[in-house]
Formats: sequence, C-alpha cells, structure tokens
Amino acid sequence: MEKIYLDNAATSWPKPEAVYRAVDYFNRNIGGNPGRGTTRFSLASTSMVLETRERLAQLFNISDPLRISFTLNITEALNVALKGSLLPGDHLIISSMEHNALARPAFSLNEHGLEITVIPCNSEGLFDIKAFVKAIKKNTKMVGLLHASNVTGTIQPIKEVGKICREHGLLFLVDSAQSAGVLPIDVFDQSIDILTFTGHKGLLGPQGTGGIYVRPSLTVRPLKEGGTGSQSQDTKQPQCMPDCLESGTLNTPGIIGLGEGVRFVLEQGIDKIRSHEQSLVGILWDNLKKMTDIKIYGPENPKDRTAVLSFNIGEMDSAHLSFLLEREFGIVTRSGLHCTPLAHQTIHTLQQGTCRLSPGFFNTEKEMETVIRAIATIAKKS
Repeated sequence: MEKIYLDNAATSWPKPEAVYRAVDYFNRNIGGNPGRGTTRFSLASTSMVLETRERLAQLFNISDPLRISFTLNITEALNVALKGSLLPGDHLIISSMEHNALARPAFSLNEHGLEITVIPCNSEGLFDIKAFVKAIKKNTKMVGLLHASNVTGTIQPIKEVGKICREHGLLFLVDSAQSAGVLPIDVFDQSIDILTFTGHKGLLGPQGTGGIYVRPSLTVRPLKEGGTGSQSQDTKQPQCMPDCLESGTLNTPGIIGLGEGVRFVLEQGIDKIRSHEQSLVGILWDNLKKMTDIKIYGPENPKDRTAVLSFNIGEMDSAHLSFLLEREFGIVTRSGLHCTPLAHQTIHTLQQGTCRLSPGFFNTEKEMETVIRAIATIAKKS
C-alpha cells in the first residue's frame, strides 16, 4: 500500500534531495568541527555553517547573520529566549494557543516568581488584540506568541502585536515552528526582537536543528556555558553572538542539511509554497465540511490558516481515527493533543483530541482526493 504522508506539521517529509546529499557529503568528506582549529576540515565546516546562517538571514530579513545562534530545536530556542530574558517579578503575556515548547518553560518560571497572563483566543484560535492591550502592566517585559497554530493552523496577527510591543517598550518573542518556510517572516517589518525557529518542518531540514535570532543591542543570557571555539583563554562565556548561545559541538551535518532546505525554500519562493499548500487544505476543507457528523476546527478561509486541518468524526476517539486512516488506507496523520493542551482547551477538544491533516509542498491534489474518500468511508461506517 502506497503511503500518503500528511504529518508535515510534526516533521516535513520527504525532504528535497539536496538535503539528503548535503548531510551524506559532509559525513563522508568533511567531518570537521566548525570554529575549532584551522585545519581545512574545520574551516570547511565553519564556512558551510555560515552559509546556512546567511540563507536564514535572507529568508527572515536579518541584517547580520551572526545574530542567529543554532540550537537543537525550537524548544531549546524558546527555553533560551524565556530563561535568558525574564526575571522574577517580570510579567509575560502569552496566548491560549501556545505549544508546550513555550508554555512549559513559561509556567516553570512562574513557579519562581514570573507573572504570566494568558490571553484567551476565540473559537478559531485567533489572538484577542484588545484583551492583550488591556493586559499590559508596568512590569510587563515580554509577549511570547506563536505565529501559527499547530492544531488549527490559525495565523496570528504578529505584525500588529509587534507594533504594539514597540509602542510599549516590550520584547516580542515569536515561535515560528509552523510558519518558517511557509509564511513571510520579516523581523524588521514585524518588529520581532527574538525569533525562534525549527529546521525540520517548513524549512525542510533534518531533525535536531533549530535556532534563535536576537536583535542587535539585545542580550539574552545563555542557557548553558561551555566550549565555543572562541576566547578559549577565558573561563567566562563569550558575550558575542552567536558564540554566547552556542556552547558545545553543533549538529553540523544537520545544519548543513538545513542550509539546503532553506536554499530550496528561497528558490521556490514563499508565495509558491504557500499557494500550493493553501490549495491542498482548501480541497480538504471544502469536501470535509459537506460530510455528516464531521467537525472541523479553525478558520474556514485558507488565507487565515496554514496547511493544518484538525477534525473529528462524531465522538470517535481521534487516535482510533488516525489508526484506521493508516491501517486501512496508508494515510499518515497525527492524533491526540499535539503537545498543545492550551489550544485544545480553547477549541473544547481536550478530552477527544483531534485528528490532524497537514499536507506539505510535496503532496498533490490527487492525494487529497484519496484522503477525502478514505475519511468518507470511515465516517459512513461509524
């Protein structure tokens, strides 16, 4: 049975062929540790890692690529951003759609004196701007907001939020796990102070890659200290970016593979990628909404969402639905709470969860038609 992969919101697959080749080439022919020594192996890997920084800077309109530090994933990047910027007594504002990658470190800090306000989102998962403005206080330090939901696909108004943050002197932290490589991101136009990203989703890179951008003149305390290959004579952690946030050996082959994923995104163009994915999710929505006993979550207009569509069939357990789709039809989905209990509380699916369809750039309209027939068959039997 041929597989139809619709779990790109978790990890994109397949990757562009150049990603596989780049990782294999590095492991077979380079193997050097970037920033450690002056051998041709080290210099070659340093150059290749810098090239990935430069491509990311181009994609996000970052003026200085060295303001980007690599992490193992966006969870680590969000931990760096929160724990390196906030102190007891500070006030953090987040939304009720946040992923645990942001929510868990935030509420951990809450146990040690950080004040948190969770802004409720509407039934489609959209951030409430008016409630946000009312929540700003004298000790408000930061707003942390995901760009798009991994449950409903809802795209948040980050440009408007960023503007308000600038007007009030607040730090603006953006979680781009579901938007990098899929939606336009411009750190200047959208007034983003700290941008966190992961490499293995819309950026089409390998797992174990991610990073954080910190705007010039802003300092974020490191989550860990150690070897950086720079200022090795000093037992204190370097203060300069990207070294201050990059202790230990990087996932160099992964970062080089990520560079090829970003190159692919730049060559194809965000508009082309976005248009294709909008078309696919539009086909799914238009057909599923006609079916009896199917509940779809999030905005109906494809322009207001990424290519993420969560649904349920009656009271059927979402995990069982996902199981049937793969066993009977070879369709790979994601079920449950998607590491986002706040979002499921918001859309009232905390007990049932949802089955999530997340097509990507390499999926086709024909595959969507197969998926629709499969869901219709299951719904009829149920």
